[in-house]
This record gives sequence, structure tokens and C-alpha cells, in this order.
Amino acid sequence: MRFVDQAEIKVWAGKGGRCAVAFRREKYEPKGGPAGGDGGRGGDVVVMADARLQTLMDYSYRRELRAQNGAPGGPNCRSGAAGEDLVVQVPPGTLVRDADEQQVIADLSRADQSVVVAEGGAGGRGNARFATSRNRAPRHAQPGQPGAHRRLALELKVVADVGLVGAPNAGKSTLLARLSASHPRIADYPFTTLTPNLGIVRIEDWRSFVLADIPGLIEDAHRGKGLGLEFLRHVERCRVLVLVVDGGAPDPPAQLAALRKELSAYGRGLAHKRRLIAVNKCDLGQPPRQAMSALAAEGEPVLPTSGLTGEGLRALGFALMELVEECRAAPEGDEEGAAPWRP
Repeated sequence: MRFVDQAEIKVWAGKGGRCAVAFRREKYEPKGGPAGGDGGRGGDVVVMADARLQTLMDYSYRRELRAQNGAPGGPNCRSGAAGEDLVVQVPPGTLVRDADEQQVIADLSRADQSVVVAEGGAGGRGNARFATSRNRAPRHAQPGQPGAHRRLALELKVVADVGLVGAPNAGKSTLLARLSASHPRIADYPFTTLTPNLGIVRIEDWRSFVLADIPGLIEDAHRGKGLGLEFLRHVERCRVLVLVVDGGAPDPPAQLAALRKELSAYGRGLAHKRRLIAVNKCDLGQPPRQAMSALAAEGEPVLPTSGLTGEGLRALGFALMELVEECRAAPEGDEEGAAPWRP
């Protein structure tokens, strides 16, 4: 399935049904009076988060969506049926924005959240509504009102508890594959991962968290270099970040400093998220003690790991589970304020 995380669509709410101009004509009531019914209300356009969806691919092809119009009114004061609402289903984590005014309409971060983005038009009132003591046989009525229409920009930001952030070829996909049942694409060259991959890490039967493998970041990613902005925005939703450093690199501390710089330059709170450092590929030989000390200089916990042999992955999983549970227990909006984890 192709991963699509941005889409633009046009939506039209339903038009209100036209009214009826009618009069009662019955055997014993030759002057029964006006009896035109109201038109039905047009259907609304509702955007709803559906946990079964993972991508916005459907809206790469369906770019124009219309709700049902209201049915017209009938004689004998019969009202028309209301139009059926149009439900636009999107994955959780979708940001809904008005494409013309560039205003955020809703942030659907949880499943089953919904928002009405366009209201249907009101149905016209039939001539029975306009009868008065002076005008007992009105022959005019209201037409149905047009529904609202909008151009929407949909932007998906992956929702995960933990995000793996690192340079290309640091072994993030291998860590994801070893920690979860996910099967990301793994190869021996950089930029193998071009879209975020998700996996569920189960620590015990009742303890688990969602882990995301974010494509590799390079220098000046916060300026859009190497599609950096496309990747960094997926990190915004993560509660905890794992800075994955290639232990076999010539200068691991410099690699870590570059990651911290990109997260800080991008902003949006990434520099203040709960973090720990995973020094991967320790099967190639652990970095010198001086390099390990430099990695831990800012007080963030450092864990040596190996995606190939599994070394350190159990400790990493439990450490992340503890961090995630602390963030879940923290008041909403104050997850960064939880106490720092220490091994």
C-alpha cells in the first residue's frame, strides 16, 4: 500500500430541498387551505478519524466529494427527507486545514474524533408556513438554501508513542524489526526507509507501545533538505524520541550533535521531548569510553544496542516502556515535565 500523508480535496454540503406549493382538495373540504410541505435539510460534510486507516491514499483519486441534497417537500404538508451526511474518513493524526484561509479546522489525533467542515443548506419552507388571517391562500414559498463548500488540506502526522530518529543507515529499521513484529525494508545503503513505519512493541501481555521508524535525517533537514520537513513533522506526535547513533561511525558524538541541532532548529517542541540515546551496531565494537562520555554529556541516558545480535534490546524496550507510561500518566500538555528516566 502506498503511503500518502498529504491530500487536498473539495467538499460540498448538500443543498436544501425545494418546498412545495399545494392546496388541500378533499371531498368535504373544498377550501382546505395551503398544504405545501417543507424541503429537507441538505447533508453535512463530516471528517472523522478511523483507526482502520493508515494513509490518505483514497483522496489521491477522489478529490471532489458531495453530500446528499435534501428531498423536496410534498402536498398534504409532507416534509422532504433530510440529505444523508457525507463522512470523510481519515487516519488518526490527521490535521484538517482550510486550504484557502490556511486555518486549522481540527486536529483529529484520536480515533472516532470528528468535525463538521461544511453544513448542509436549510430546506425551503412550504406555502403552509405562510398562511395568515389576511393571506389564507399564499402561493409563494422559499427555495432550498445551498450547502457550504470548502477546499480542505489534509495532513497526516504519524501517531506513535516512540519515534526512532537518526542519520541514514544508523540501523533504525533493524531496531524496529527486532523490537516489534513489523517488517520494514532493510538494506545496506542509506535512505532505504522513505516513509514512516510503525510497529507495536509488547513488553508484557498487558504492556505495549507504538514504535515509529522515521526516515533518516541529514544536515539542514529543518530547511527541507532531503525531504527533511516531510520527515520531521511525523516526529511531532511522538511522546518519546530515541536518538539512534551509529556506533561504528567515525565520530558518533558529532552525529548526535547534528541530530540535536536539527530537532532544535525545527522547533515545535521537539527539542524538549523526553529522549534517550541508543548507540547501535555495538556488534562492530563499542565506541571508545571517551566517545561514550561525550554522548552522555547532556545527561540523557545512553544505551548500547545491536539490532543484529539483539544486545541491549531488552533493556531498551523496558526503558522506553517506563518513559511512555510516565508520559501517559502526566497531565495533557505536560508530558515534557515528567521526571527524566535514569537507567
